Amino acid sequence: MNAQSLLRRSVLVLGVAGFAGGAYAQSPDPTPQQQDIHNDKKDIRQDKQDLAKDRADRNADQRDINGDRRDLNKDRADRNQDQRDINKDKRDLRKDDAKYGVNSAQAQADRKDLHTDRVDRNKDQRDINKDKSNLTADRKDRNQDQRDINKDKRDLRKDRKDLRHDRKGK
Repeated sequence: MNAQSLLRRSVLVLGVAGFAGGAYAQSPDPTPQQQDIHNDKKDIRQDKQDLAKDRADRNADQRDINGDRRDLNKDRADRNQDQRDINKDKRDLRKDDAKYGVNSAQAQADRKDLHTDRVDRNKDQRDINKDKSNLTADRKDRNQDQRDINKDKRDLRKDRKDLRHDRKGK
């Protein structure tokens, strides 16, 4: 065995050992730090999705609130107009009772108009009450969605902080 042959064998052995060591270093099992980073990234993605869903819910609730407020205002205007009609019909009925008599055709028509206007006013009042309860429920939903958004933001900040900490290796 000459020195040249011994040198070749040594280089070959070291090369094979280096290759095996490199393969071992890249094992498929992640280190706990790599696993933490992976989990933090996954948490961040999930928090971003939750945040987007909660914002969409909050915005939809706000649109519902705006629609209910418009309906409520319209119903109030209708109810007020019906009350004005009732007041006018009462005045007309008193005049017609005095002028034509209690059982006259004019007085009967005024009573019928008065009844119709009262029915309309009561229907509008029921619509107002329903719109108020819808508005309250929509506001409650919107406020809950806003609380969810705030919580998701806190979670996202915490997860980003954890990711930075894990990347530093501390």
